[in-house]
Amino acid sequence: MNKASRDWSDVPCEPDVPVRMSLVESTHFTLKEGDAFVVLDQYGDCGLVPGGPDGLYFHDTRHLSRFELLVEGQRPLLLGSRIRDDNAVLCVDLTNPDFGPANAPTIAHNLIVLDRTKFLWDGACFERIGIRNYGSRRLEFELEIRFAADFHDLFEVRGATRQAHGKTSVRIATDNRVEYEYSGLDDIRRHTCLSFEPKPGRIEPHRAVFRIALEAGAKTKVLAVVDCGEERRIEPANFRHALLAKRRQLHAIRNSAVTITSSNRLFNRVTARSASDLTMLLTRTEQGLYPYAGIPWFSTVFGRDGIITAMLTLWTNPAVGLGVLRHLAATQATTIDAVADAQPGKILHESRNSEMARLGEVPFGRYYGTIDATPLFVLLAGLYFQRTGDLDTMRSLWGNILAALEWCDRYGDADQDGFVEYHRMTEMGLSNQGWKDSDDAIFHADGSPAEGPIALCEVQSYLYAAKKAIAVVAEHLGHETLAAALLQQADHLRERFETAFWCPEINMYALALDGEKRPCKVRSSNAGHALFCGIATDEHAKATAETMMGADFFSGWGIRTIARGEANFNPISYHNGSIWPHDNALIGAGFARYGLKQHTARILGALVDAAGYWELQRIPELFCGFRRRPHQGPTAYPVACAPQAWATVAPLSLLASCLGLTMDHLGNEIRFDAPVLPHFLDDVRLGGLKLGNSAMDLLVERRDAAISVRVADTSGDESIVVKIRGKR
Repeated sequence: MNKASRDWSDVPCEPDVPVRMSLVESTHFTLKEGDAFVVLDQYGDCGLVPGGPDGLYFHDTRHLSRFELLVEGQRPLLLGSRIRDDNAVLCVDLTNPDFGPANAPTIAHNLIVLDRTKFLWDGACFERIGIRNYGSRRLEFELEIRFAADFHDLFEVRGATRQAHGKTSVRIATDNRVEYEYSGLDDIRRHTCLSFEPKPGRIEPHRAVFRIALEAGAKTKVLAVVDCGEERRIEPANFRHALLAKRRQLHAIRNSAVTITSSNRLFNRVTARSASDLTMLLTRTEQGLYPYAGIPWFSTVFGRDGIITAMLTLWTNPAVGLGVLRHLAATQATTIDAVADAQPGKILHESRNSEMARLGEVPFGRYYGTIDATPLFVLLAGLYFQRTGDLDTMRSLWGNILAALEWCDRYGDADQDGFVEYHRMTEMGLSNQGWKDSDDAIFHADGSPAEGPIALCEVQSYLYAAKKAIAVVAEHLGHETLAAALLQQADHLRERFETAFWCPEINMYALALDGEKRPCKVRSSNAGHALFCGIATDEHAKATAETMMGADFFSGWGIRTIARGEANFNPISYHNGSIWPHDNALIGAGFARYGLKQHTARILGALVDAAGYWELQRIPELFCGFRRRPHQGPTAYPVACAPQAWATVAPLSLLASCLGLTMDHLGNEIRFDAPVLPHFLDDVRLGGLKLGNSAMDLLVERRDAAISVRVADTSGDESIVVKIRGKR
């Protein structure tokens, strides 16, 4: 395999996706399982609109670029389409238009009903097309499936221009199977195999035609499988077995997490969809479950996204945190690699397995250009231990944790000024490397871009919280001297942070310090992460919260990434004025930490209201930061991923923040610190809260002006202490 030498100017290295088509122009449905995902239109088809993102993808390569169902050469009429609540299956109902002359059709409309059932399993897309004749006489017609495989790299679908491609071939393998093969420039052969049952009347390289004859009231079915595996031969008859296996897997994952039900139907739908979306995005790696970031652009491992998703769901399912920690430890950098922005101890930003990544046409095969994933990795380890008491895992990861801390103090703080800073090692990498990693995201008050090395507000906060949290682990492992040193370092960092980042002119912390240590005096949501981590003083936390809940920041749907009135504010930008649910969840947790749960509850209410306007009540990656208007919903961002892991768990995290909920394995306690229920909730039932080997169901209720917590059910052989503390 040869690495490409090329001009990088046309490669979409920045995370913001080039906009050629809006994902909100028409309804798209997404399904995911393992390393495969599919984007389909309302009919269950794909590839009918040129330049669209739809298709079946496997390991970041589009293995199926077209799949279209026709009856008598025409597209059926759409009756309805829906995703099952557990995200297992897409169901589509269709019927026929008039066939033949308008005044004397050979088959009148609405006599043929087709129901399509599609799902993914084990790298393949299964489909059953049920066909029924509701007419009063025998009907004969042709059912045709047209298909194609372009094997485009995901980055090419996103807009990258490639100078050369491998070779695609197609052959009719049997009387019911068509096989595509792509011989890539990376010396990898990729395959797409389409199989049908029963055997088509005609089969060609790009279509299969079935002659259907049905008596009045009779029904039949056609099965199809699109297999992306390496020269496998999955038979369509495996449909039922594969569907049962998929449902069992989803059920097992869902059963390990907390269930949430409440007095509010919309909230129940939002949280149920969030739980289902997270389950769908969880992918089993060699090290355990990992939440892939989002569909369609980021269906792979992202370090920062996985860590934050795991942190926000520790209270509901700590197994996610375990899988994330193990996988990121296994992929931790051990050498210096300038192209990959890697140094020893650094935690992965992104990994890809597509042709362009393998050839080096994009730098993301295994890419480490993130400043925050490394301190966040240490923070997650500390929080995971607090939640589970899993000292064996801490022992096994201790070398990785120490390497991450060493990276923060050495490579992350190259000038040894006490702050962790970033500056990409080559022009190939991301120019900004915090969570707002668009090239225009970090700027000064006059709108001019900040020049690096750049120290972000939130990254110092993460490191502070990480050292505080991991000091507890160090003490339990018998490293008392190290624990004391970590606590001392955290205290010193807090003092320096207050001096360097607090800006009374904007009544909050600066967005960042540039390479000359000048603060970027911009009102940004990054400051809210300082509250999440506890580095802010009480006085400055309350001032920051007051600023962020003002009309310039809080749109009515959530807190904007950048306040209205700032130089680069744009409510339609990716990072400079839009609203990100995960960002709001972290800020809401920060408000709760400082006793400002009324703000947290307001954010949760706004996000739930917004979700009520979205398809499936699914919370997207981000949406536009326009002001909320009466009787109108929020404005969608044109190419936002949906679902997106850290967005979909935002309402779950915000609920826990409102309740002041802490799961403390070390103290064997479930604590509610000054709990608040948003105005739209009278009660919430939390089912299956687990500590150690025991679990319980808790009912949180509003009684007049007070909030009560009572135990509804228990299981297991250990007692759990439930504590509730009143208002501060």
